[in-house]
Amino acid sequence: MGVTESKENYLEIIHILAKKQKEVHAVDIANYLGFARASVSIALKALKDEKYISVEDNHITLTPKGKAVAKKVYDKHQTLSTWFMFMGVDEKTALKDACKIEHIISEKTFQSIKKFLKK
Repeated sequence: MGVTESKENYLEIIHILAKKQKEVHAVDIANYLGFARASVSIALKALKDEKYISVEDNHITLTPKGKAVAKKVYDKHQTLSTWFMFMGVDEKTALKDACKIEHIISEKTFQSIKKFLKK
């Protein structure tokens, strides 16, 4: 099964939270998203079953497979939102739009944007 937009979002959020705090728990993700813990638990079970995360003592960590996806999505989010703000888009809109586009932009187009921004 492929990585859906929803799964990419969860993996990115786990990555972001792991950078900010020592341990990531389901409640942290639920609070971040404003979702019910039950909804988050269902999503986390799917991620665990597909080997994107591991859960030990309610502590969630990304597997190498999950980390690869999370870093890729996070890089797209950071790059796109920075580019949008550079072009004059307000931060709130830039972040919101980057979150949508990061899941559908082709790797070829994304790499072209990164190359352009490095100039």
